[in-house]
Amino acid sequence: MKSIDRLQSALGIAFRDPRLLKQAFTHSSFVNEQRSAGWRDNERLEFLGDAVLQLTVSEYLFRTYPERPEGELTKRRAAIVCEPSLVRFAEMLDFGSYVFLGKGEELTGGRSRPSLLADVFESFVGALYLDQGLDAVRAFLNVHLFPQLSDDQEQLLKGDYKTKLQEFTQQRGMGTVEYRIVEERGPAHDREFVSEVWMDKRMLGSGSGRSKKDAEQQAASRALDVLMEAERKGQA
Repeated sequence: MKSIDRLQSALGIAFRDPRLLKQAFTHSSFVNEQRSAGWRDNERLEFLGDAVLQLTVSEYLFRTYPERPEGELTKRRAAIVCEPSLVRFAEMLDFGSYVFLGKGEELTGGRSRPSLLADVFESFVGALYLDQGLDAVRAFLNVHLFPQLSDDQEQLLKGDYKTKLQEFTQQRGMGTVEYRIVEERGPAHDREFVSEVWMDKRMLGSGSGRSKKDAEQQAASRALDVLMEAERKGQA
């Protein structure tokens, strides 16, 4: 696990209250093992960060596409703030390396779990908002999120990953895509599903999420990455 101070240096952001930043990267599994140490998990910050992201992304889209109708803006926002997209942003910033995890969660690969990474991205945004306000969140997103919405990524955002994967394979005369829910884990109030996507007896990608739909979207996203990379290398 990397130092939180190192993260501030990497992002060029100095928190006025470092405790907020530490809380943003504290998973509940760690708190459960450190009850006497006064730690707080990031779930409340995640709740706040989700709302702040909805607002700032809405504002960005409203200003960037002044002629686009409400329906299209809603679809674009949903594509940007969905779990697979937030996971990509979190991975790009290496957020998983900074998370405080319980031993059990660490041993089961929690540091790279998609739902955890998406939550951490939201909780970081919530912490930044509390620490420095909406302008600081806008500045962060202007540097680390909005520039990633290049023309190629905009094409992906126009539809969900399952649709894009189907279009990709059909246009190239590839096989039929099949989704399989291979695992369900966690308590009933915090269920997590694991999905795999297969084509011609080959597993192309896997993903997890709080619903079967989210898990399939994550798996499709990973599969699309695999196929696009293979095509770039002339292997598809």
